Amino acid sequence: MEETNETGPSYEVIQAEGARPIKAWTRGVAFADNAKAQLTNIARLPFIHKWVAAMPDVHLGKGATVGSVIATSKAVIPAAVGVDIGCGMMAARTSLRADQLPENLAGIRTAIEAAVPHGRTNHGGKSDRGAWSRSPESHEGRWRELWPRYTAILEKHPKIGRGNDLSHLGTLGTGNHFIEICLDEADRVWIMLHSGSRGVGNRIGRYFIELAKEDMRRHFINLPDADLAYLCQGTRHFTDYLEAVGWAQDYARENRALMMTSIVSALRSSGDVPSTFETDLEAVNCHHNYVSWEFHYGENVLVTRKGAVRARAGDLGIIPGSMGARSYIVRGRGNDESFHSCSHGAGRVMSRTEAKRRVSVEEHARATAHVECRKDAEVIDETPAAYKSIDAVMEAQRDLVDVVHTLRQVVCVKG
Repeated sequence: MEETNETGPSYEVIQAEGARPIKAWTRGVAFADNAKAQLTNIARLPFIHKWVAAMPDVHLGKGATVGSVIATSKAVIPAAVGVDIGCGMMAARTSLRADQLPENLAGIRTAIEAAVPHGRTNHGGKSDRGAWSRSPESHEGRWRELWPRYTAILEKHPKIGRGNDLSHLGTLGTGNHFIEICLDEADRVWIMLHSGSRGVGNRIGRYFIELAKEDMRRHFINLPDADLAYLCQGTRHFTDYLEAVGWAQDYARENRALMMTSIVSALRSSGDVPSTFETDLEAVNCHHNYVSWEFHYGENVLVTRKGAVRARAGDLGIIPGSMGARSYIVRGRGNDESFHSCSHGAGRVMSRTEAKRRVSVEEHARATAHVECRKDAEVIDETPAAYKSIDAVMEAQRDLVDVVHTLRQVVCVKG
């Protein structure tokens, strides 16, 4: 494998035998060998369009590399999209200022936690605290809009419907999903959150990943990684997958919007801030695990962003840091070579298991001392030390985005 530095753009090129190039915006940040190997497996697939782009938050993922942008011609890889279909970010600036927040932010955190189901208990069964026992009327109204397309999908693939759907709409989830109250460079208050399509998106992802694997076995196609199984354009499974994944992406966007409404209502009724504050003065709602038809280098292709944000010229996006680190509202520069993309965050440098083994509760508490958040052993896998430096990540992608706002967290809710 040959690795060369470019003298112009701020990316490196990895060229392996029998593979398309990998253009990696990783100068100054960790880029693990296992992630390079995984990207090389992807770059060897016969339908890759031009090259694979790797963002500065790149790290090993299941099936496909997190922080990758994969343009494909006449095929799609369900595991490259993943099972958290439509996962992404939403941020909204309010008219509140830092001096209007209480000195003790515990009440605000408690109000948010009470308003938005989060986490997971009882193995996701009845009385799971991460799902609605009875969905609010406003959520049911949004669900009725999603329902016709969902039933059309279930008529063809009924197994997808065996689990939570409405009860997860407007809920946070677990893992790296979060809700934050942040302050920008002018001490204005922002609400920011991270979540996706929840249980129903997970089922759609897993279901079609298995169908793709079955197709590979049926046609005796051997792959370097079984999770790179793909669906070919012109087949029923390809069409049905794009229909289902498109619906899940819309569900994810609605999920974030409903949570934002619930958070605003919780803040207004908390008694901790003036209830008449405005929201949506600046708002962004963007996916970072998804697939879409786009036109690049003379061809309509499917662009899969697994842990990457679309950054066309003028597009607003969100690049969050870890708990306790800065986050950024950015504007895309429309860089053609990244397929108009940027990173979706800082990117992990430790696995969840490794973080829990190496970082103590006391170290986590020190790293998040300025944030009202959980400081117990159950969130160690999300501690700042588990992630790359967001400053280095932003420096590595200066030709992909411009910074519009710099945010610092003061409250963080984790599932």
